[in-house]
Order: sequence, then C-alpha cells, then structure tokens
Amino acid sequence: MLRVAGIDGCRSGWIAVLRERQAPDAPPRHTLLMLQAFGELLADPGISTLAVDMPIGLPERAGIGGRGPERCVRPLLGQRQSSVFSVPSRAAVFCQDYGEACATALATSEPPRKVSRQAFHLFPKIREIDALMTPALEARVFEVHPELAFWRLNDERAMSLPKKVKSAASMPGLDERIALLCRYGYDEAFLRQRAPSGAGRDDLIDACVNAVIAERIAQGRAASFPPAPERDARGLRMAIWA
Repeated sequence: MLRVAGIDGCRSGWIAVLRERQAPDAPPRHTLLMLQAFGELLADPGISTLAVDMPIGLPERAGIGGRGPERCVRPLLGQRQSSVFSVPSRAAVFCQDYGEACATALATSEPPRKVSRQAFHLFPKIREIDALMTPALEARVFEVHPELAFWRLNDERAMSLPKKVKSAASMPGLDERIALLCRYGYDEAFLRQRAPSGAGRDDLIDACVNAVIAERIAQGRAASFPPAPERDARGLRMAIWA
C-alpha cells in the first residue's frame, strides 16, 4: 500500500491530506487531518513521503530573488509567480521580533532587503521544520509549492486565476483548481468540504495538491527545482519538488 501526505501550514497549526492506494491501479483514498505539530506526521512510519509547503534549507546570506529554488520556479508561473516569496537568511528567520528580523535581513542580503509581514508570520513554522530536519530525513520529507504543483498537473501551464485576492480566498480560482484535482482522483465533495477551524479553504486545496505531488515523488515521477540543489550550512537540500 502506498501512503503519502500533503501538508500546508495554517493559522492553527498544520493541515494535511493523506493519500492512500491499496494497489497501483486502485483509486486513491483521502483523509483530512489537522495537527498541532509537524512532528506528529513524522512519527507515523506508515507515511512514506511527506510533501510540505514550507521552505527547507536556509541560506546564510540571501541573494537576488532568494534561494535557487525560488529563482528557478518563478519564470514558470507567469502571473502566479508572486506566490513564491524569497527566503531570507537563517539569522533573519530565527529573529522573534519583526523589526529585528528586518534589520537582520538587511544585513544578510545582497542587495539589502527587508522581510514582509506575511513572510515573518511563517517564520515559526519554518523554524519548527528546521529543528526536525536532517539530511537523512530528506528521503521522506520534501519541500513543495502549491502553484508549482498545479503547474505540473496542468500540463506545465500556470493556473489562469489566483486562488486568493486581497488575502481572501477567491472562488473562481479555487473552482479552477478543484476541477483540475478531480482529474487526479479526488471526489469533488472532499475538495468542497468546509475547511476545519483554523484553516482556510485555500489551505485545504493546497494540502490536496501537495498530496498528489507526494505520490509522484514516491513513484519517482517528480523532479527537483533546481535539478542540482545547493545545500545550506546544516547540509539540508534546498529544492522545490513537482
């Protein structure tokens, strides 16, 4: 049996979709989970592959456009490329105060660049994964990005509509993604269910597409961006998979 998970961060922790197949030609079965800690999924040995929408591998200094993965995937995403934020330095990510994070990011980037409020709010989850990750865990845990995932599943074409407008979920964009995911074994009712408390409808859809990429990774049908990833000072691979 193949059992994988797609994971996305959300307000109350982590939202995950388990994708299971009893046999290669069997239809997939999906289970929705809400978790307080990413380590809860790692503790389940039955999950062979975890695909998470969160940066893994942090640079000591940030260059133009962020890490290699961000620079590699943006040109593929057209109007959706703004969804790929530049990962700042490790020192900036580990700052607890926004002003301190901006000052540290300015001192550790070329050209000097602050961090956005949106990125700063992700730092606790980035730190959570960083504390757990080791090079050995790279056989199970992979960084993904939902818009790159949709690009891959959509015949390598970026989605035409945004799934969020002015920080709120946009139904036309979500409908476009739901229609695509239905082609990859999802029941529409599962995709349209009400998101759990503490998660948004877009978080649910992102976890669903991440689960499809997790399956592709497990089957050897995914690629890393860039093809030859760099490693950070802790030896962690810096790559987005799709």
